[in-house]
Order: sequence, then C-alpha cells, then structure tokens
Amino acid sequence: MTPSAAKRAARARPIGVFDSGIGGLTVAAALRDLLPAEDIFYIGDTARVPYGGKSAQTIERYSIEITALLLAEQAKLIVVACNTASALAIPRLEELLKVPVIGVIVPGARAAVAATRNGRIGVIGTRATIQSRAYERAIHALDAGVDITSQPCPMLVPLIEEGWLEDAVTDQVIRRYLEKIVKADVDTLVLGCTHYPLLREPLKKFLGPKITLVDSAANCAAAVKKLLGPLAAPRNRVGRLRVALTDSSSSFLRVAEEALGLQVGDVELIPVRNAGAASLQ
Repeated sequence: MTPSAAKRAARARPIGVFDSGIGGLTVAAALRDLLPAEDIFYIGDTARVPYGGKSAQTIERYSIEITALLLAEQAKLIVVACNTASALAIPRLEELLKVPVIGVIVPGARAAVAATRNGRIGVIGTRATIQSRAYERAIHALDAGVDITSQPCPMLVPLIEEGWLEDAVTDQVIRRYLEKIVKADVDTLVLGCTHYPLLREPLKKFLGPKITLVDSAANCAAAVKKLLGPLAAPRNRVGRLRVALTDSSSSFLRVAEEALGLQVGDVELIPVRNAGAASLQ
C-alpha cells in the first residue's frame, strides 16, 4: 500500500465509542451532528450495566475489554462516553493504547466553569464517578475558587435504561436526589453521566430556569473534532453509525430513537471477550 493509500485508509477508519449502556448514545448523536463524514462504531455494555456501583479495578477491566472490541473494528480513536470509565479507566487506557483516547469529564468541566455565574457548581453522577472526585479535580484545575456540591444518583441509570423518562417515579427520585443541590444555591449543574441528558426535561422541571444544565456530549464532540486532526474523514463522504450491544435490550431502540432522534438500524450483538491489557498492544 502506498503512503497516500495508507493515509486514506486510516482516515476512513471509524471512531470507536463505548458506554455501559444507552447513555453514551448522547455522545454518538453529538458526534453525528458535528462530524457527519465520520463512521462511528458504538458499543453499549448492556450485559454489565451499570458500571457506577462496580469497583475501580472492575471498571478498568471492563473498559479494556470493550476497547479491545473497538480496536478489532479498526477504531482510529476511542471515545470513553461513560463518566465512570472516564474517571477511573482513562489513565490506564492512555498507557496501553496506540490510538488517541478521550473521555467526557474534562470537556464537561470546561463547559461548567464557563457557564457558572456565581461560582457554585453542582455535579451529579454514579457513586463511582462522585467518589472518584474526578469532576472536582478537573473543575478546580480550571478555577480553584469554584464551590462544588456533588451528589451520587445511582437509581437514575436503571430508570433510564428501563425507558422511564417521563414517569412519576422518576420525578420523585430526581426530587429526592437533587434537594441537596438546590439548597447549595448552585447556578450550574453538571450531568456527570452520559445517561442523564435523557432526563433533561424532568430535571429542568424540578430545578427551574435559573440553573444551567451542562452535559458533556456536545463538548466532547468538539474535543474529538480537534483531536482527530489529520485522521479526520474527508468531508465529501457520508458516515454511518453502527451500534452493538453486549446483551439484548428491549428498551434500547425505543429510547434511542424517541429521545435522541437517532436512526440506529439493526443492532448487533457482540459477546464480551476476557481481554487483558496485552490485547490492546
């Protein structure tokens, strides 16, 4: 293969995206909007969702295994569209991978610092994300004077995966979790899980118009565009979205299509292989 042909082949390779379930499709949708020429291969690890209650070692192992599946599809860049995995697995992935890797936490932190007016930011996420304090470190690296109030919300992901986006039970759970956030007088709330933007409307209904919601999907997509550089696909091509799950999900298509407006098409089932770090070399 000539150097020019090799370059064209590299640019045509897909962007690999993964999450523990359907939430990372918010990132995939943002990538589709911003980078329509790119092929995207998305894996939702529905066999093991949610990641938020797992140990750091388990989350790191899961992330390595799913990344190996993406690399088997010749992914040119890995997007960790999961806040929990971004918080706990990216340092190890950066050590192992020969392709670029990006998560959602730093782009989300930048957007939150830019949005706040009173210097008080709330962060909600899974237990693992909140306990990692990854958002606190990322936000304080940008502005050490920001006051941060964090709240784990472990029940939200199962409700979203079930498709209960407009439901009285979901409203009650939101109220129970976010009362602390409201009392802290924050003016900006980071949706520290890529599932949570699917609850944007019920969250806005409870919080009111004075609190700005920040999700990292669009910000992550912008960071991916910058990171791609010479690996970007030619603008005159039309990219496609492929979606694979590690286990079947009856609500997956309905939630993706109704909430995100994505035409997912046929969803592939792909078994998780017990991949070690050596499989990423």
